[in-house]
Amino acid sequence: MIRKLKIKFIILSMTSLLVLLTVIVAGMNVLNYTSITAEVDDILIFLSKNKGTFPDFGGGPMGNPGNQLPPHMSPELPYETRYFSVVLGEDGTVLHVDINRIKAVDRQTAIAYAQSAVSKQNETGFENAFRYLKSYEERTVRITFLDCGRRMDSFDRFLWTSILIALSGFAIVFFVICFFAGKIVRPIAESYEKQKRFITDAGHEIKTPLTIINANIDLLEMDVGMSESLTDIRQQTMRLSSLTSDLVYLARMEEADHKLPMIEFPLSEVVSEAALAFKAPALAQEKNFSCDIEDMLSMRGNDKAITQLVSIIMDNAMKYSPTGGDISLSLTKQNRVVNLTVVNTTTEAIARDALDHVFDRFYRTDPSRNSATGGHGIGLSLAHAIVSAHGGKIHAWTKDGACFGITATLPIQ
Repeated sequence: MIRKLKIKFIILSMTSLLVLLTVIVAGMNVLNYTSITAEVDDILIFLSKNKGTFPDFGGGPMGNPGNQLPPHMSPELPYETRYFSVVLGEDGTVLHVDINRIKAVDRQTAIAYAQSAVSKQNETGFENAFRYLKSYEERTVRITFLDCGRRMDSFDRFLWTSILIALSGFAIVFFVICFFAGKIVRPIAESYEKQKRFITDAGHEIKTPLTIINANIDLLEMDVGMSESLTDIRQQTMRLSSLTSDLVYLARMEEADHKLPMIEFPLSEVVSEAALAFKAPALAQEKNFSCDIEDMLSMRGNDKAITQLVSIIMDNAMKYSPTGGDISLSLTKQNRVVNLTVVNTTTEAIARDALDHVFDRFYRTDPSRNSATGGHGIGLSLAHAIVSAHGGKIHAWTKDGACFGITATLPIQ
């Protein structure tokens, strides 16, 4: 259990860290990409408004001092930007190609890029490393392309660098948490071990006075005869002895070094024999009991523990089913597991949030039924421990509030 707790702590911590790092890295790169495309689109819009080129800002014979860049653009932008534009007619004919401000693209390549961009529905997008923007004029469309190679290379470097840093940080934190996880859960482990040791020691100590009490009851019955008080005392000591034995058995089952002796045994026969013991009590209590056990099933496990598992689940069904109610047991194979299911009708609906606690020690969905059922609320905890020792899973379920079921899934290979 402590090992499972340590593993769960590591998994939860690393999953939380992974989600956090994923959100941070994804957020940074999405913002970076959005910033790059917004900057490029601003330049493309400016170029489209000026017929696909930067206007002359003055200083030459054809300069126009009235032409100005937007305030957020650098004055060096026209000299460091590589771009080209293509004008197409309504029928797709090439009317004009301007590749004066770029050397990496020839006329045919520029036309191919423009025709590819026109065929797409989006007004803006990418053609290789060039981002384009369509601008419609009278019966023509101008596609302006901007070289984003350096910007996208920078984006790719930032992306992979951020991922590498995040993975490095994840690996470092993983080793740190693995190193300190044992120390973190150590106080819990020590407390849990002390609790199990106390239960085991107390169980052995309680057995002695219980044996003496039973012996004295026998002597008193020989002297004064049977009486209601002595019968009640015997019943309570037997109940306390049973509870003590179950607690000790459960504590041993949960010990890390406790291993049940496993053998290959006929599962169908063991379950059938264990269920057969409840047919007579069911008949006496006027309850309908049915079995559906698949033949010739076998598994490697502890046959005595499986017998106890069936008895515990059946005993629970007998206690909490009403007179005239139905109880069914089924054992079926599914791939490499077998499902042992016991279902009983109920008089009161069981809350779904209570299903997660039915295997807790001393838990009862209805505490008022303690004296009526005669149990002490530890049977299903034992069932859970037995199933876990066999590498299986067990869960409780309810259907329409009219029946309660327990399914134990056990591996057979």
